[in-house]
Amino acid sequence: MHQEIRTRAESKGYTEAAGNFVILSCGAEETALISSALGGANAADSIVSFLTICTIPEPESAVTRLVEDVLKPGGTLVFYEHVLSPHEDVAWWQRFWAPIWSLGFDGCRMDRPSHLWVERMDVWAEGKIWGNEGEPEDRLIWHRIGRFVKKNT
Repeated sequence: MHQEIRTRAESKGYTEAAGNFVILSCGAEETALISSALGGANAADSIVSFLTICTIPEPESAVTRLVEDVLKPGGTLVFYEHVLSPHEDVAWWQRFWAPIWSLGFDGCRMDRPSHLWVERMDVWAEGKIWGNEGEPEDRLIWHRIGRFVKKNT
């Protein structure tokens, strides 16, 4: 997917050559490697997560470390993720299907409340989570979108 990401980024004026765009070939949990590639701790202006938190091993810990160790003060976290439904009947089915689903979709877990993990972190100056417009809340695959700005310290 890296080439497609590069192509789309370049169409918006972001390039690796200009130094305003970087693709890292490592896992999100490898925060020391990410920080090193960016020139040090708390160096990222933005972190974008698009349907990725569902596949990270130890996701709550990994997202916390990314925000605390990689995202700079005043930096922005933006995400679009499928998450655990707040409707208990839907959540039951998500938990039921998640182990099977993860086998076919590279470890993806549709039953993670990742939006709530992000929201309750005590590092945000501001933030908001909203739904995918027009998406019914009783769907098995349920999405949330969020934008959060880290406090300046």
